Amino acid sequence: MKKELNIAVSPAEAGEQDKLKEVVAANLKIEKERIFQITVVRHSIDARNSRIRINLSLEVTIDEVPEKISRPHFDYPFVGNKKPVVIVGAGPAGLFAALHLIELGFKPILLERGKEVNERKKDIAAIHSEHLINPDSNYGYGEGGAGTFSDGKLYTRSKKRGDVRKVLEVLNFHGAQDEILVEAHPHIGTNVLPKVIGAIRETIERSGGTYHFNSRVTDLILEGDRIKGVVLQNGDRVEGIAVILATGHSARDIYYLLQKCSIELEAKSFALGLRIEHPQELIDKIQYHGTARGKYLPPATYTMVEQVGDRGVYSFCMCPGGVVVPAATSPGELVVNGMSPSSRGGKFANSGMVTEIRPEDLPKEFQRFGIFAGLEFQQAVERNCFQAAGESQLAPAQRLADFANNRKSATLPETSYRPGITPSNIGAWLPGFVTNRLREGLLKMGQKSRGYLTNEAIVMGVESRTSSPLRIPRSDETLEQLQVKGLFPCGEGAGYAGGIVSSAVDGERVAEMIGQLFKP
Repeated sequence: MKKELNIAVSPAEAGEQDKLKEVVAANLKIEKERIFQITVVRHSIDARNSRIRINLSLEVTIDEVPEKISRPHFDYPFVGNKKPVVIVGAGPAGLFAALHLIELGFKPILLERGKEVNERKKDIAAIHSEHLINPDSNYGYGEGGAGTFSDGKLYTRSKKRGDVRKVLEVLNFHGAQDEILVEAHPHIGTNVLPKVIGAIRETIERSGGTYHFNSRVTDLILEGDRIKGVVLQNGDRVEGIAVILATGHSARDIYYLLQKCSIELEAKSFALGLRIEHPQELIDKIQYHGTARGKYLPPATYTMVEQVGDRGVYSFCMCPGGVVVPAATSPGELVVNGMSPSSRGGKFANSGMVTEIRPEDLPKEFQRFGIFAGLEFQQAVERNCFQAAGESQLAPAQRLADFANNRKSATLPETSYRPGITPSNIGAWLPGFVTNRLREGLLKMGQKSRGYLTNEAIVMGVESRTSSPLRIPRSDETLEQLQVKGLFPCGEGAGYAGGIVSSAVDGERVAEMIGQLFKP
């Protein structure tokens, strides 16, 4: 017999099987010896007050030996001789589009400007040690996209768009932890993600799909109002019945290529700011109300949001127990981002702290760039940051309370950012309207969260790749309504997603459209 049970327990009761069994038995009013197995279906933490509780959804097996729990399983057919679909970009959107195309009976051809995941690690190491950026292989470009070397956060607000559960199950099938299927805010970790990405490639290639690394797209093959394929930087042509454009939000050259090909683009809001780093122990004390975290609670996270005027200032991509990394994709730029290993066991917690920027907010000198005003503004700030760092990948930094109160920092604390940091008056190079919004937002946050606005923390810049300033319009209905027949913009770079899961969901959505329009 199986029974479902929703209960709230202490961290210790959730963390020890014998204690949990006692609580479950008491709730069900049975002897604990009758319980053969407790399966956690959902797990979340409620730390809104000092009495921290763990919310559990359980499946309890009573009076019988439980069935063996099976991992999610997917059967991918061989499609090597099927109709080809070209996918530009091997990030989450491109990979999940490829997997679903295989399920639907199409052959995916994946084109990735960067390197396969293990070779990519060498170029990333060079950024840290030598401050050298390979414009085609870095934290943003390469197999798995920007998500590969990240915290691997797997929660999204875009649940109306597709099957989030399936995305988690596919990742689990390819080697991600079982916990991602039950945690309210699951993550994989930067140490596990590369293995998962490699396993997905094995599935695609075993099914007859093909990969082409170091294959940057430089042109589109257009015939009338239809796309036939793409041209690579070496002159090779790659053709298919459709082209999925899943290039990510940092592939600025693709936007200019689309304009050259008379494909419509739309300006949209984006966000820009800094990355904040606190000691993890301090965040734990704040979030757990002064209670020692102990062995039963994970490193604490936080979400901050304030309104300054009619614009939001908010935390983004919070990485507990993580590190700050250099995320520029071209020489002459400096960008920072954050990531965590699966254990989230580092000494520091970091988060982006950004403000919304709408097209009308941009300074007049950028308006002359028209649709590319936001893109040019974003890049100009990244170049300013690089100059403030002495033309290196050292991150310009300032103590948090000093920045918020417009004071110079005499010293800087220890940091996880491995290229290193350099003292900077951040307000001198960050645009004034961005600086003012961030300062006002941080001061409000400091009033609400005691201990957050402290000089034990630092801010460093610039955090500018939260999203793209542009969207590539598409119709999700019929082929006739697409701008170019057979061209399917997809994921973050197209403006239809914002993270690993939403990008994966959008990849599946586009594959489904292709399946309906080009039935095998």
